[in-house]
Amino acid sequence: MSPHQEPHATITIDQEAALASGAERLTREFDGTFGRETIDRFLHASYTDLAQRATVPNYLPLLTEKFARQRLRALAKVDGLHVDGKPTVLFLCVHNAGRSQMALGFFQHHAGEHAVGWSGGSEPGHEVSPVAVEVMAERGIDIAGEYPKPWTDEVVRAADVVITMGCGDACPVFPGKRYEEWTLPDPAGWTPEGVRPVRDEIEARVLNLLAELGVPART
Repeated sequence: MSPHQEPHATITIDQEAALASGAERLTREFDGTFGRETIDRFLHASYTDLAQRATVPNYLPLLTEKFARQRLRALAKVDGLHVDGKPTVLFLCVHNAGRSQMALGFFQHHAGEHAVGWSGGSEPGHEVSPVAVEVMAERGIDIAGEYPKPWTDEVVRAADVVITMGCGDACPVFPGKRYEEWTLPDPAGWTPEGVRPVRDEIEARVLNLLAELGVPART
């Protein structure tokens, strides 16, 4: 959904109040970059995108603010309003519930503050796979607070590298970007024993990608 469209999701009074608080925080954070009207558009569009598949409505305003912040940062980079020189990598799969979330977890863990990582899905699921959360926790990486979300144009356009994992023709393609397909099985519904080899392969690929980008990997 475009941030210029009106939202269609139902918003309760409490959620509206929480979104208003989020808008205030985003307005302060992006002061001098985006005005309140732009922030409100992105916030409500993000709410609509997430509300379609939310399983815990009470967390929606918090997740919405997080998603809107990501999108606004991406837009600032696309528009040349914020350039920090850090490479940005976007991990995409179908449901944004397993492979792309594990890849993002490893990327953020190993890259630290030296690079920016995002993730998304062509058909986002309702929650991050509990098994993916479990096997990543075994490596000391907590992805329990992540959530499936759709990719958006500004996020793809802001990425320097787009890593796709099985989303095929549904994955977005923009000229001039580096695209790389990681052929990995979809571990949805698998046991931890089955997912661990996929997890380890993802980490190896993430470390190789960081080396190619010249980003020092922390252990």
